Amino acid sequence: MKLYAIVGSPNSRKVLAVVRHTGIELDIEYLDLFQGDTQNSAYKALNPNAMVPTLIDGDLKLWESNAINQYLAEKSDNNSLFPVGVAVRADIVRWLSWELAHFNQAFGTLALEAVAKPKFMNMAGDEAIINWSKNQLNRFATVLNNHLRDRDYIVGEDITIADYSMIHIEFFKEAIPFDWAPYEHLNAYFERMRLSPHWAKTAPESLDAIGRIPQSQLNSVG
Repeated sequence: MKLYAIVGSPNSRKVLAVVRHTGIELDIEYLDLFQGDTQNSAYKALNPNAMVPTLIDGDLKLWESNAINQYLAEKSDNNSLFPVGVAVRADIVRWLSWELAHFNQAFGTLALEAVAKPKFMNMAGDEAIINWSKNQLNRFATVLNNHLRDRDYIVGEDITIADYSMIHIEFFKEAIPFDWAPYEHLNAYFERMRLSPHWAKTAPESLDAIGRIPQSQLNSVG
């Protein structure tokens, strides 16, 4: 198996965390975001979205990080990340879907309009969209906060792929203009997951390393 990823990419990090957690063996090729590696025709033949991550396993070309994580969890000998059982798997998939459709959608929209546009794209964010996304994030952060009131993890008593999906925005959580103070249980959860070893090891070494090919990969090629 081979995984294409980008250093610091939240979706790449969630898959890399699962790779580390399961101990599954695969080759990892990091792409250079700034050199347009995801835009070349060879990569687009693997992932027409021109995004990361992408997993190759024989004839299977799999993109979408949550699908990749489910696949890796089922392929590995460690089934703790996606436990066997119809009910528990439905619960995990429910939270994977919720994170993608609601929590991350609100978070990502706010990050784009309030941070990415003015700081990196030389554009003003749309105030109406900023206000809408703040309201949406408040709505769904409340749901997550209440869910975590009496639990350490999203589903069950241990980390699952639902947790790696939820935590993938951790690196950028404090960068957006949003007041996290009212969400005590959510904040404690993010701090707990931030320190979890398999996730922590996927963090970029520095801000300058984000989007770049690691020196270790360049050395191996050279």
